Amino acid sequence: MTNVTISGIFYNHQLTGIERFAHEITVRLDKLCSPGELTVLLPPDISDNTIRFRNIHTVRLLKTPGRQFYNLKLAVYILLHHSYCIDYGNNTPIFGHGLVFLHDIYCRVFPDDFKTAEDRKTMEKTCRMYERIARKAHTICTVSEFSKRQIMQYYNVPDEKIHVIYSGSNHMAAILPDESIFGKFPILKAHPFYFTLGSLSLRKNLKWIADHAELNPDELFVISGTALKNVVPQELEKLRTLKNVICAGYLSDGEVKALMQKCKAFVFPSYFEGFGLPPLEALACGAEIVIAHAASLPEIYGNCAHYIDPFNPDVDLDRLLAEPVDSPVPLFEKYSLDRSAAQLYELLKKI
Repeated sequence: MTNVTISGIFYNHQLTGIERFAHEITVRLDKLCSPGELTVLLPPDISDNTIRFRNIHTVRLLKTPGRQFYNLKLAVYILLHHSYCIDYGNNTPIFGHGLVFLHDIYCRVFPDDFKTAEDRKTMEKTCRMYERIARKAHTICTVSEFSKRQIMQYYNVPDEKIHVIYSGSNHMAAILPDESIFGKFPILKAHPFYFTLGSLSLRKNLKWIADHAELNPDELFVISGTALKNVVPQELEKLRTLKNVICAGYLSDGEVKALMQKCKAFVFPSYFEGFGLPPLEALACGAEIVIAHAASLPEIYGNCAHYIDPFNPDVDLDRLLAEPVDSPVPLFEKYSLDRSAAQLYELLKKI
């Protein structure tokens, strides 16, 4: 296998969701590949001390503003080097239609979530990219059988063109818990709490948290995440007024791990996920998980989770958590980043 270029645009963003997956898979590909097989095309402002690989070659672009310029230079690089491109993040280059990860097609399935003119513009642009990937990508990878079925259904993509490569939570083992978070919020030392994590977007269903917290003022909730520019839930304002909800904002990996280790349960009421990584991270930290019976989540978590209706907040969480669930240990073997990287490497060799 020679001359494969990985789009490194994800290194310009916080390591959440797709970016985390992209980084962790690339790190593992570096251990599998031979020198000269893979190149990562990095944005211009990434430090040499930040990204270091043993076998993967890195090329840093000259400084230009915006993702559009990055995509143009990526396209030129691919053409000049006759390279095959990998993009981890729901995007396909202008030229060089290689392997694209399409994690989910949320904008296509839930267009009504986009209310404002700006949000609808973003939704329409994203849907055009989905369609472009479906038509132009040589190979599509996605993160669950659920997402694969949806891509096939909405865009008539043949089965053999789509490969499922799962995410994983191996990275949690290397993170040291940062218990200084309990100094920032002393009430968490004395009061049992539920924890939720994710981008504060509409599909993460903070409405369930807000309504449930309002119905159960003796329960304490901690919410971590930052609001996205688009599809901001109205419930954010309501959450900030509830005395039993702590909106902690963006937290470090260490702070998140400390909360996952100490929470009464990790609650994830999202009604649409292509994979849904945070509950797996919570399981890796020893937490019980309460998740929505929706989208890919039952496929991924099986009998290892406590399930809720994402549209019914009137739930007795104590009673729910008293119900037995299976051990999550088999999940960690099935959803392994090492295994996924090996699967991707073998796929690239076949291509």
